[in-house]
Amino acid sequence: MRKVALRNLAAHKVRLALTLLSVVLGTAFIAGSFVFTDTLQRTFDGLFASQAKGVDVRVSPKEQQSFGVPLGVVDMVSQMDGVRAVAPSVQGPLVMLDPEGKKPVQTGGVPSWGQSYIPPERAVAEPETFLEGVPPAAAGEVALNSGGAERAGLKVGDKTKILIPSQSTQQRPVLDVTVTGIYEVPSDTGGFIGVLFSDAQARQLFTDGSHVAFIDIAAEGSGDELRDRIAAALPGFKVQNGEQVRADLKAQVSQALNFINYFLLAFGAIALIVGTFIIYNTFSMIVAQRLRELALLRAVGASSGQVGGSVVAEALVIGLLGSAIGLAAGIGLAFGLSAVLNAFDLGLPTGSMAVLPRTAAVALVVGLVVTVISAYAPARRAAKIPPVEAMREEFASAGESLRVRTAIGAALAVLGVVLVALGARSTGGSAAATVGVGALALILAVLLAAPAISRPVVGGLGVLIRPFGPIGRMARNNAARNPRRTAATAFALTLGLMLVSAIGMLGSSAKASIGVLVDKGVESEYVLSGPQQQLIGLPLGVPDAVRAAVPEADEVIGFRGVAVQSGDVRMTGVAPDGPIDRALNYEVLDGTDTLGESGIMVSKATAAEHGWQAGQQIDLTTLDRNQKVPVTIAGVYKNTPLLADVVVPPAIFEQVTPPAFRSNFYVLVTAKPGTDLAQMRTDLENATDQFAVVQVQDREQFKGAQGRQINTLLAILYGLLALAVVIAILGIINTLALSVVERRREIGMLRAVGTMRSQVRRTIYLESMLIAVFGAIVGVILGIGLGVGFLRTLRDLGIDQIDIPWGQLTLVLISSAVVGVLAALWPGIRAARTPPLAAIADI
Repeated sequence: MRKVALRNLAAHKVRLALTLLSVVLGTAFIAGSFVFTDTLQRTFDGLFASQAKGVDVRVSPKEQQSFGVPLGVVDMVSQMDGVRAVAPSVQGPLVMLDPEGKKPVQTGGVPSWGQSYIPPERAVAEPETFLEGVPPAAAGEVALNSGGAERAGLKVGDKTKILIPSQSTQQRPVLDVTVTGIYEVPSDTGGFIGVLFSDAQARQLFTDGSHVAFIDIAAEGSGDELRDRIAAALPGFKVQNGEQVRADLKAQVSQALNFINYFLLAFGAIALIVGTFIIYNTFSMIVAQRLRELALLRAVGASSGQVGGSVVAEALVIGLLGSAIGLAAGIGLAFGLSAVLNAFDLGLPTGSMAVLPRTAAVALVVGLVVTVISAYAPARRAAKIPPVEAMREEFASAGESLRVRTAIGAALAVLGVVLVALGARSTGGSAAATVGVGALALILAVLLAAPAISRPVVGGLGVLIRPFGPIGRMARNNAARNPRRTAATAFALTLGLMLVSAIGMLGSSAKASIGVLVDKGVESEYVLSGPQQQLIGLPLGVPDAVRAAVPEADEVIGFRGVAVQSGDVRMTGVAPDGPIDRALNYEVLDGTDTLGESGIMVSKATAAEHGWQAGQQIDLTTLDRNQKVPVTIAGVYKNTPLLADVVVPPAIFEQVTPPAFRSNFYVLVTAKPGTDLAQMRTDLENATDQFAVVQVQDREQFKGAQGRQINTLLAILYGLLALAVVIAILGIINTLALSVVERRREIGMLRAVGTMRSQVRRTIYLESMLIAVFGAIVGVILGIGLGVGFLRTLRDLGIDQIDIPWGQLTLVLISSAVVGVLAALWPGIRAARTPPLAAIADI
């Protein structure tokens, strides 16, 4: 029987190739996901391998966005027994500009960072390795990492400009600097720009004069013993040895990469599910076509176990070959994914591809398991068929009753609708999980009930091909005659287009929500914001510069980002530098919006979470909890993303926000009545030209910029979903090609009685179009329902508008019909070439 299985595979090369392809595509995405994230992880590991080398102990704040380590702590640690040397260091965000100071150097979303240079005689960690030039020694001198220098097009001796957003106008936020050296960073790719300043200038730029970012310590004796003693003396700080610092950095990166990995694996799972149904459908058709052959084997003495085993053996061979090829394809996919993300300039580091044994094992096991499970049910059914009955010609066309599976599908549909409706009534992770379970129930319901649904739907769609006369009726009958095959073929496309529809709704609704938020919430004529790719705010001096140079401006309000703690809960919000009632439209539900020096406003959701009310006195703390700030809740406002969780006055902003992280989210400019807005735009551009990163936008332009960011994200999602759609199209080709083999005698009879080749091709094309449109309609309807459910759970994130992109969905349906015709080209040509007499004589 093993020989029979292998010879059967060799005898049907086209069928083998189509089935192999479905396994390859299903496993390639899984393998590619692992290879891509493993490569990133290894690259980051190499990047962090040199961090804190030579450091026995590092003392740093527990939260990154904190004031840092007080100088008093530095002095205290320096005097402790067992301490040989102490090296304080400071750092903060910046923007590298071109030499003219007109444009920022794009980093692809990777931060640009400034840091103090510690000379080797004072350093504890291993000093930087300079490739060219010398380190900075005075104010106005900087050294760049080699990757940053290449991206900026700078070399030793060049002059350029650097923007420090946290500096006020009087402190000259744009610095004129000279590049004195270029140093090496392991794995120096991905857009990162690291700028070294002299220690004195770095402290002046990034600290309040009484803190440093962290301190590195060299021990005279045991580093671990010193670490434990310092940790006991400084319970409010993070105290680690060099190895722990590197492990902490790697853990942070691993957590971020886990999200990418889960994201990619989710799409890999979708591709694998679609591939599974194609494999299952393929084996079901293959077994149906071979029933007479298998019955003959039973008649000559093969047992039912041997017959079933031969089919499973074919699946094992296909699964093994497909998984191996899929692993190789996954490595190529990882290359392609890396190239696509780099094309979007996301700033990810690159390195040689990492193919771990785990990746190969997962790809092989998943491919084998999926293929064998997909083949098991058809093999079991084939083994149970009585030999004499299976050899009857009419047996192959007989179908089992659909009542049981349809009833189960209907019950699951009711359950799914109820769960989606329940989840949509609230927000948050639990609500989304409820909708997710409901979505799974609905997908299973469609899977089970699709054969029963396909007959009336395909019959109704037959109206579209009525102009084709008898050929159209024949195509409709072919699609409706075997509802199981039609439903299984369409389901792959249904799943892919369900996700396309849901994601399209997400993007359209997010843009609609932003539009409504800006139209109803922003009263100012102009919004000043930073470049989309730079993860950094606007300089603090922008509002003052506009007030001084733009006489048409009635109100200029800078909204600075703020983060505070209340107990164990972190809150984010804004600190406006003036009255906001002329710039924003918001609703105060309780109390007042007059804050004074120590008053704050909180959102309704934040007040409800903590049990706060207007007039109540509470304590806020900095993120590191080293400073307590008593405040009074002046008012409670209706939830709006424009104000986030909390609004604080400038005095509290300066108390809780470290100097290096002080910047504006955005600046709103309200015009005086009767102002020439075109001239005002020119004046705004001239006033902010010195800051290089400021974008002057009216409300429509601001909405468009946010929409482009959403479109960029959706482009990546659609690119990944395209794999599932491609697999679905291949599934249609596969099914039609196999159905041509199954209907060989029927097609031969049609040719013998006078049907022309063009008519045979047209029949296959129309049948494929009906199947594709049926799958698309079900997918779009399911996607709209699930999209509404998921969007309702995102109301607390600001997506409170539900917008269905009817134009896009209509295009999807039309494209599905085109895809159906294109998918049928090869099977149709193959059917038309069927020799009439040979096909009729085929036994």
